[in-house]
Amino acid sequence: MSASLLVVGSVAFDTIETRAGKHQDVLGGAATFIALAASHFCPVNLVAVVGANDFPAKHTELLASHGVDLEGLERAEGRTFRWSGVYADDFSSRRTLETQLGVFESFNPKVPKNYLKSRVVMLGNIHPALQLKVLDGLNKGVFVIADTMNLWIDTTPDLVNQLITRVDLLVINDEEATMLTGERQMLVAARKILAQGPKTVMIKRGEHGAYLFTKETVFFAPAIPLHDVVDPTGAGDSFAGGLAGYLVSQNDTGLAAMKTGMLYGAALASIAVGVFGPEPLAEIDRAALESRVAQLRRLVSLAG
Repeated sequence: MSASLLVVGSVAFDTIETRAGKHQDVLGGAATFIALAASHFCPVNLVAVVGANDFPAKHTELLASHGVDLEGLERAEGRTFRWSGVYADDFSSRRTLETQLGVFESFNPKVPKNYLKSRVVMLGNIHPALQLKVLDGLNKGVFVIADTMNLWIDTTPDLVNQLITRVDLLVINDEEATMLTGERQMLVAARKILAQGPKTVMIKRGEHGAYLFTKETVFFAPAIPLHDVVDPTGAGDSFAGGLAGYLVSQNDTGLAAMKTGMLYGAALASIAVGVFGPEPLAEIDRAALESRVAQLRRLVSLAG
């Protein structure tokens, strides 16, 4: 049996407005982008919740047709989680207009027994109490990758700090790193986080790439320069999903594999920002993905 990735997080509908236009009820959610990005490398086991009556079959078919197992996708009475927001013209910030938690408000992750064979777990940015609950039920030796968000850092800092002590790899953005530590310099912030327990911290900086920190190492992965950005929603989750999927495919969570995995994650993130919704992320073929990874390698090459 092929090694698999366990993904726990949100599946949602997004209404998004950017300088490229406005789209309503676009398939979204951190777990959606993570799962589809990772599916290029390995089977994915998804644990999430959607509404029993408002989640179209075309979305589950999209996931299932790209190697995402849906036994752990719960259908609960009520409406699927919805988020609405507007991005600044330069995409430097976004403003939330409305959040409707729906069935996500009472989400209690249930991990099917056969999912416990997954060698790597990627915890999307759900409530840290739920992330900790999932960790409590996993087998020993699972490699844990986790994300969080500014909401939980602000409202449940103690739980976020508990989570950090139990993960192998924390993947966050620069704003979240500053919120966690009070430090604006990434190196200083990363060292403070590493002191809490994770072996590795990755700090995403959007169009400015991403950094990997261990106690001994700093590594930088660039982002692909793009002419047109349509919608940055899900880019960070696509990055994390590509990285996690690559690690599973290599059966390797060492430093060298993480560096390469970051390039695949960055390539997938560049696809995610080019359109509203995750469909192109699922549909890109391996040759096109490898072409983008090669472009990233050229960005940092000293060769002519």
